[in-house]
Amino acid sequence: MNKKLAAALSGGAVLVLTLSGCSDDSDDKVNDWAKKVCDQVQPQLQKIANANAAIQEQTADNSKPADVQKTDSAAFQQISQAYKSLGAAVDSAGPPPVDDGETTQKEAVKELNASSTAYANLKTKVDALDTGDQAKFADGLKGIADELNKISTNGDQALKKLQSGEVGSAMSKQKGCQKPTASAPPPAAPSAPGSDEESKPASPKATATEKA
Repeated sequence: MNKKLAAALSGGAVLVLTLSGCSDDSDDKVNDWAKKVCDQVQPQLQKIANANAAIQEQTADNSKPADVQKTDSAAFQQISQAYKSLGAAVDSAGPPPVDDGETTQKEAVKELNASSTAYANLKTKVDALDTGDQAKFADGLKGIADELNKISTNGDQALKKLQSGEVGSAMSKQKGCQKPTASAPPPAAPSAPGSDEESKPASPKATATEKA
């Protein structure tokens, strides 16, 4: 019953990182900016990847609704926190030293914060699902998967702009801005939704770099 949700999650979009390293035509100032951002980005991308993996683990048809709810809730919480931290990282780095850098930076921060809010709302919705009725629960998950698809396909234009041109080239060379793999296997979802431990499944737009 969680398969649609897992599929939607893996189709989302994230700040980074299918950027392919191209020729180094970035100047030192742009490279310094990219390093400042990417050093802070990697831990958050790892949390998102781990959260996605946790949801993937709960895709079996015989998964209990209560277990799915607990895992998904913790994952959405962690993804929401990760996007908030990504927004803070781009914000604290200041505008990239390129034409129209300030506008690009502000729009990217706005999108990342909006994604954080969207995932927090999904957590609230999954928490409210009725785990006592499997059919209703499955319908509720389908609705959440549909919302995830909308989050994935809307509102990432500013992030795409941030990843283009000279700034994108500089970011693509930074290890911190490259797509991580989830630590395997992800442990059971934490009971405390606010858990911020690296080893616990967090949670999306996570492996969503495919769209960049």
